[in-house]
Amino acid sequence: MVDTQILKRGDDRLRVVVLHGSMRQRSYSRLLAYEASRILFQLGCDVRMYDPTGLPVKDDLHHNHAKVPEQHVILTAVFKNQIDWIPLSTGSVRPTQGRTLAIAQVNGGSQSFNTVNALRILGRWMRMFAIPNQSSIPMAYKHFTDEEEGSRLMPSGNRDRLVDCMEEFVKYTIVMRPHFDLFGDRYNEREEKRAKQKKELDKPLSVKYALFQRAENPCLSGEACTSPWINPKQMFLVAADFRTLQGTL
Repeated sequence: MVDTQILKRGDDRLRVVVLHGSMRQRSYSRLLAYEASRILFQLGCDVRMYDPTGLPVKDDLHHNHAKVPEQHVILTAVFKNQIDWIPLSTGSVRPTQGRTLAIAQVNGGSQSFNTVNALRILGRWMRMFAIPNQSSIPMAYKHFTDEEEGSRLMPSGNRDRLVDCMEEFVKYTIVMRPHFDLFGDRYNEREEKRAKQKKELDKPLSVKYALFQRAENPCLSGEACTSPWINPKQMFLVAADFRTLQGTL
């Protein structure tokens, strides 16, 4: 599918990140994530699965930590914590905006859809497009082989449904990928960008001139900065401002 629709046109493979919600040694949430990853790989995707081990609880103090299942009938704290570490916005755009989303869950008992329903709400808030299909595996402990046999999801209607979901996810992504910029273009975000640009243009001319001169200073190349009129800590700010300012002076 990806070979005919993506690679033959010279485009990059679809890049997919897979999250799971448990850190137990034999976690059925993780095993389901591995199975989905294998299917996506067979469909031609470039797949990465995030390991939440060692990720601290999200708070306002650890924004740049290096490690950026269903429980009580809802998604676990382990899973939600991974979502909380995703920044709300990059500039004025959510990093998840316009992305496609596939959802699945495992159950220790009878089949439930509480978690996948909650994930749809979460995905909508993150401005993602969730595919219509979904997978929910009841009594998951009965559907995976032993570790000696690779901990694979056994052939059944449940695995067929998972394959259906992954195929649908890839199809929707292929269809929507060429229009990603269109889906990510929102009026309120354009207005926010314009307001920031106007604020930048309204800076006093003396400040703009200082920044312009500083941008041409050789200390930007890594040499010691001794300029008395600007703080060396502002080097990156100046470099970022330079392209904007050179058209306004």
